[in-house]
Amino acid sequence: MSNQTLNLASHGPVIPVIVIQKLEHAVPLAEALVAGGVRVLEVTLRTPVALQAMEAMARAVPEAIVGAGTLRTATDVAAAKNAGCRFGVSPGFNHEIAVAAQGQDLALLPGVSTASEVMQANAAGYTFLKLFPAVAVGGVNLLKALAGPFPDVAFCPTGGITQESAPQFLSLPNVKVCGGSWLTPQDAMDAGDWGRITQLARATHALRR
Repeated sequence: MSNQTLNLASHGPVIPVIVIQKLEHAVPLAEALVAGGVRVLEVTLRTPVALQAMEAMARAVPEAIVGAGTLRTATDVAAAKNAGCRFGVSPGFNHEIAVAAQGQDLALLPGVSTASEVMQANAAGYTFLKLFPAVAVGGVNLLKALAGPFPDVAFCPTGGITQESAPQFLSLPNVKVCGGSWLTPQDAMDAGDWGRITQLARATHALRR
């Protein structure tokens, strides 16, 4: 399962963390991101239309690798799988989430913020982890510190990362990809400015130095 999630990092340096307020934004947003070379899309379960948006994206834009963010319960995992998601992301880690994801055959990127949580996730078979909330819990310095005791663990830091700070994270050997919300600004979505989102997506490919 951990190898399955590690493949998510092979499609580009940034996974957009997407909050969709209006269902009609889902498909054009996915098309705009894919046009910019960003295929792995994390849609957060933070709005009433989130699951419908994931289902619409997965159906209409097959080039997109659609995943569900903010998975907190086994019910969330099942709902994500039923919506056609190919992976899930959790803000934290517990045994219930791991068992549910494995039972649903849903690739999981579990969230951690401490060394103890890294060890718990490792014990469940996960070696590619989301560091969240990355900046608040120590950012680059924490990732450097974790590299010593966990040389076999790769991270996707998410939370507080910007287009300007992303290269600092991506330069670390144990960071394969980072998550960010700057690719899908709400004002661009509200204006239907999908060209701007495609440009932001294209710009991510220059972030890994």
